[in-house]
Amino acid sequence: MASRLDDDTAARLLSVALENVLRDHPVHWTHLISSDEELVPQSVVHPVFARSYDWHSCVHQTWLIVRLLRTRPTLAEAVRAADVLDTLLTVEGCETEAEFFRGPHGGYWERPYGWAWLFVLDAELRLWASQLGGERAGTWADALRPLTEVLRTRWLEWTAKARWPVRSGVHSNTAFAAGLVLDSAQAVGDTELVDTTTAAVLRWYGSDAGYGGFEPNASDFLSPALTEIDVMRRVLPAPAFLDWLSAFLPDLEAPRWSVLREPVPVDDPSDPHGSHISGLMLSRAAAWRSLAAALPAGHPYRAIAEDSARTHAEDGWRYVFGYGYAADHWLGTFAAYLDIGAL
Repeated sequence: MASRLDDDTAARLLSVALENVLRDHPVHWTHLISSDEELVPQSVVHPVFARSYDWHSCVHQTWLIVRLLRTRPTLAEAVRAADVLDTLLTVEGCETEAEFFRGPHGGYWERPYGWAWLFVLDAELRLWASQLGGERAGTWADALRPLTEVLRTRWLEWTAKARWPVRSGVHSNTAFAAGLVLDSAQAVGDTELVDTTTAAVLRWYGSDAGYGGFEPNASDFLSPALTEIDVMRRVLPAPAFLDWLSAFLPDLEAPRWSVLREPVPVDDPSDPHGSHISGLMLSRAAAWRSLAAALPAGHPYRAIAEDSARTHAEDGWRYVFGYGYAADHWLGTFAAYLDIGAL
């Protein structure tokens, strides 16, 4: 599947991401408020990730900036982008963020989606810092460390005891988050995080068979089926994964799964839920591509996966720019994730 992320497109993504992480409003607050005294601006509680509409989007738009700087250091706004990161990823700000997550609401707020993207951001910074010329990234990674550490502890505590997964097509989906965490932990050599997450994934999905869900829902930006397949291919050896896949989706060629194999219409890409369906095309494309790479030549699902990855990518990229803030504040992340990966 050919990349669509040329330098001009990357520059557009970077420009939009910078606007997002500096834009105060509109903002979507989701905190439980117990008194009038707690009604303070979002930036007081979350001075690093208060913008880009909501906390998790600000985290992954910050990752997008870092990812583009690391892979495309000559982009036109690269110098400005690094200066913006200097103002956001500060020791004081990250400690304030960490203090919130040490508190009573920190055990569940933004779990698991926002946490997972935070681990991706941390791993990106640490990998860049380990490279020659990555001193600035090391400074940002060091500043972020208190927040990363408290969320790591929270993640380990939660996944060690969570009995069931969440099989939704939105932020609460546990398979998508676990996949991001596994990739991040493996990239930085965090074996405890890998092992605990792997155990949770196998507990949640290892015995699944005969998937029968109806997809998509009107607000999905993730496919429950494909995210589950995508995380299971990360934790199982190839022969075991093929056996699991044949039990989980034994009839992928059947007409009923055309809604999974083929892109779905986006009636209004500027509507918040419509933008989710736009993003669903991008996240599906990434999952189909990963599945195709995991299947041996001649496997009956490989051609399906390759074709579906291509058609979903073509459809999804059409909605990345130009459909208002409901789409702009997050879709660029999924476009970049599709074309240049998360790490």
